[in-house]
Amino acid sequence: MSALTLAVVLSLVSAVAYAGGAILQERVAVSTPERRYAPLRRGAWWVAIALNGLGALLHVVALAYGPLSLVQPLGALTIVFALPMAALFVRRKAGATAWRGAIMATVGLAGLLSLTQSADAQSLDDAERVMVALVTAGAVVALIVVAHAVHRHPVVRSVLLASAAGVAFGIASVFTKTVAVDLEAHVSLTRQVPSLAVIAVLAAAGVLISQASYRGAGLAAPLSTVTVVNPVVAAAVGLTLFDESFRYGSAGTAVALGFGVVAAGGLILLTTERIGAAQGASAPTVQVAKGGPGAADPAAPEIRRPEELPAVPSQPTTGPHRRALFRHGHGRERIGS
Repeated sequence: MSALTLAVVLSLVSAVAYAGGAILQERVAVSTPERRYAPLRRGAWWVAIALNGLGALLHVVALAYGPLSLVQPLGALTIVFALPMAALFVRRKAGATAWRGAIMATVGLAGLLSLTQSADAQSLDDAERVMVALVTAGAVVALIVVAHAVHRHPVVRSVLLASAAGVAFGIASVFTKTVAVDLEAHVSLTRQVPSLAVIAVLAAAGVLISQASYRGAGLAAPLSTVTVVNPVVAAAVGLTLFDESFRYGSAGTAVALGFGVVAAGGLILLTTERIGAAQGASAPTVQVAKGGPGAADPAAPEIRRPEELPAVPSQPTTGPHRRALFRHGHGRERIGS
């Protein structure tokens, strides 16, 4: 097996592992809504964490055997694998709109990443690391705050949380690349401790926030958001700080922007699809009796016109006359003496 073939196989298995982890996370979020971030007592959640860790490990190994321009776009297949896997294993079928949005997001992301051209291996200096860490922390916190402010709209809240998780994962990848470059340059491991701490914090935050993003929003929308935002954020840092660029000059840049619009359109389609489904599920159902809106409800008390009411004798309602009224069923209420 050639190195390129091995990289493709590892990338595909990595995408399947990520998809399986996402499906389990979504199921845990549905079954334990009170545990938003860390359902530590659920074994399924720990299996999801293990699958995500396996996916990350296979992705790193695939990068060792294949070029970034091949491995990164294949990672975008996670959402394409997740939808049929969810239908097969947990009977969670996606509609046509979800499929269109997922395919658009995957194609747009794959095209965008395939046009990204890596420069020579570079590392962030100390000032850049502090700046990136602070900006990332501010962005993640801001997205979480806004997400909690719109808690009445579960799908919007989910997409915002998934975006925060994608930012955390993407910058964790940037710091991972920085540490790898430094280690290849024989930089002492003690100098990497702050960067390793940032990687650990961002990776843990990404896992916890992504878990919360699945609550009340299904699988496709949050998973697609994380899948797109993660590499896009990493690519944006690479373009600005690592002197990376797009292939084929200005024409390649224009095509890459077009792919970015396609990916964004897919996410918007997924979001609106989930919002429509949520509104449809929460809309009150009005049962109309046979005969149209004006028909009477058979369970409702009968309303009769005054002329249809039985005539009540005009005798006085005291003494024997009152007893006679009750005996013949004309008494409607208790009459005091």
